[in-house]
Amino acid sequence: MEFKIGLIHGDGIGPEIVNEAQKVLDAVAGKYHHTFHYTNLLLGGASIDATGLPLTEETVAEARTCDAVLMGSIGGDAKTSPWYRLEPSKRPEAGLLGIRKALGLFANLRPAYLYNELRDACPLKDEIIGDEGFNLIIVRELTGGLYFGARETKNIDGVETAVDTLSYNENEIRRIAKRAFEIAMKRNKKVTEVDKANVLDSSRLWRKVTAEVAKEYPEVTYENMLVDNCAMQLVRDPKQFDVILTENMFGDILSDEASMVTGSIGMLSSASLNETSFGLYEPSHGSAPDIAGKNIANPIATILSAAMMLRYSLNLDEEADDVESAVERVLADGYRTGDIYSEGTTKVTCSGMGDAITAILKEA
Repeated sequence: MEFKIGLIHGDGIGPEIVNEAQKVLDAVAGKYHHTFHYTNLLLGGASIDATGLPLTEETVAEARTCDAVLMGSIGGDAKTSPWYRLEPSKRPEAGLLGIRKALGLFANLRPAYLYNELRDACPLKDEIIGDEGFNLIIVRELTGGLYFGARETKNIDGVETAVDTLSYNENEIRRIAKRAFEIAMKRNKKVTEVDKANVLDSSRLWRKVTAEVAKEYPEVTYENMLVDNCAMQLVRDPKQFDVILTENMFGDILSDEASMVTGSIGMLSSASLNETSFGLYEPSHGSAPDIAGKNIANPIATILSAAMMLRYSLNLDEEADDVESAVERVLADGYRTGDIYSEGTTKVTCSGMGDAITAILKEA
């Protein structure tokens, strides 16, 4: 089978980790007799340097011709990078928000699970982790809410005042809720809707609409939880969660918290999907400009994002399973990048980790 894959190498460690993911995809293509046609796309700081804009119409148009897009990381050091002397609408992160909106990527999926081999890296106590660890996924609405609402800063009676608008309609909530319940049906059949309904009208609408959707999935256990309580429960007892459904800003914060509970944000993948099979896949971590070019970044999150791409956009479940198994095997064999290294394991470089995973894929 033939597929067209867009590659956004991005900024910081982005080019390094995308190169390793491409290496793994090439191994999959060779093993399963597929052909992956790659096209390079500009986004973020790299796009600013080349075009003056964080996202161009050319990038959006080319992305629409792809079956899926795999992205590294964008952005730089906000204190030193010239990108952050630009107005906010022209900074790297504006490009990411822009491509999500342009491609209709409304559903962000961020798994958070603990590999048994990395229990020592988890900051939680053994009695909290338990024998089975935890495995949850955060389903975050990605194109609405505070990040996409009207905003302005103005002077009111001599006082500088900033206003950001949080807005959701029932259709935006219903479509992401359906996606969360569909995912729960393939997992442990539990959805926890997270909001701030004791304060916000938008959250009360989230509760109303998701309760309606829940009636369509009688096999799924459905509950509501306030966001501050959810933040506490993620470190108190993450095993209680299966699918966490929430709005844009809450999802942004909670998914980062969940990632660190696993021991390293460098391990966690993510997918951003539209209403078709198209998706943009990226690691949950940032561009880490302080270690860029040193060949020490952890590429596993990007490699696992590529596995999600195989599963969700290309419908290649067996191939996705193979990549995920290869990652587990490498960890079981004791290979570690610096962020997850512990005494008694073997420290490898970014490219070394990619080589090790690729070698396992080529074994059979």
